[in-house]
Amino acid sequence: MNPVSSTGWPAPRIPRLSWICWVPNRLRNHLSSSLVQEVNIMKTLHFGAGNIGRGFIGKLLADASHQVTFADVNDTLIDQLNHRQEYKVHVVGADQKLDVVRNVAAVSSAGHEVIARIITADLVTTAVGPNILDKIASTLAKGLQARFDAGNLTPLNVIACENMVRGTSHLKQEVLKYLPVAYHATLETCIGFVDSAVDRIVPPAAAANDDPLEVTVESFSEWIVDQTQFKGELPKVAGMEPTDNLMAFVERKLFTLNTGHIVTAYLGKLRGYRTVREAIEDPVIRSKVRRAMEESGAVLVKRYGFDPRLHAAYIEKILSRFANPYLVDEIDRVGRQPLRKLAAGDRLVKPLLGTLEYGLPNEQLQEGIAAALHYRNADDPQAVELQALLAELGPAKALARVTGLDEESEVVRAIVARYETL
Repeated sequence: MNPVSSTGWPAPRIPRLSWICWVPNRLRNHLSSSLVQEVNIMKTLHFGAGNIGRGFIGKLLADASHQVTFADVNDTLIDQLNHRQEYKVHVVGADQKLDVVRNVAAVSSAGHEVIARIITADLVTTAVGPNILDKIASTLAKGLQARFDAGNLTPLNVIACENMVRGTSHLKQEVLKYLPVAYHATLETCIGFVDSAVDRIVPPAAAANDDPLEVTVESFSEWIVDQTQFKGELPKVAGMEPTDNLMAFVERKLFTLNTGHIVTAYLGKLRGYRTVREAIEDPVIRSKVRRAMEESGAVLVKRYGFDPRLHAAYIEKILSRFANPYLVDEIDRVGRQPLRKLAAGDRLVKPLLGTLEYGLPNEQLQEGIAAALHYRNADDPQAVELQALLAELGPAKALARVTGLDEESEVVRAIVARYETL
């Protein structure tokens, strides 16, 4: 009978293959080539089998010959992935292609099997959304504790691929809350929590599509990781770019793609458009969105020394991505959760604060925030809550509460004036 670890989970028997990496190099020649080949296959556990998980991170890892196992709460999705062990990805843009991602598996993120996967994993990634990230911390802590109890002290890196600044560092702090203090030193030695910046538009599948696993993605993708936070060797994944200056790229993406996306959505909603493409094809909206990204871009140039000409080209690239005719990106998908998106550290207020810090223009960012206050969506609890706050407190007090801006400040007065005229 297997012993029970201190986590309460049965301590698994670790296959001998898991320890071949500890065999001295001079002895490796005596191993069969098949064993060495199996050892060299990276085992990745990816939390989140949704469209972004399958169409972006999971695809890049599978393309790099990783053995990818998805962990999710959707039992139907898990069963479908395990039955077929593959799914289709439509890559759309100037050049279109259909890729098939093969040799994948899935486990429940709420069951015992996910713990066993953490014990033997070579890499853990996530694409669950910022609101769910905290919820997987306890599972990850249990898995790491079981990993240490099983004697596996080989380096393991965890990369949260979320739309949030330093999301993996946040996840680490949540994991430490659940992991007994006796294991903290081992975690610091063996486990790398690697922050990243991710960028790829992956809209929901079309309702007419009868393949529940099929996903459509744009051809552009960017996955930048903080190379200073890895333990052991950096994994070799085409499309994953290491950097020692991650925050420059995190804010470039947040201040440009995310800012432009959300301003397009909120202005488009006011004009009655359904999709991002419809909104960005409106020349008035396109001009306003470009100007908002130019205002936030001026902060990036000042703060990180980005080349203004190259950044202007980056802005135009993003505008063309919003207009991709092959992506049906609904405004309510982009605009949902306005309370989170109006927070001080997110895509509207953070660049605004940068303009205030450097004394730069911010009129179009102000209008984007004012448009956010008008966002209505009966199916989105945060949108309902925002409108309730506005009705209860009035625009100035509600804006101050949601954003952290000073209610008496000049910029709040300016945003409220724009809100009242939109």
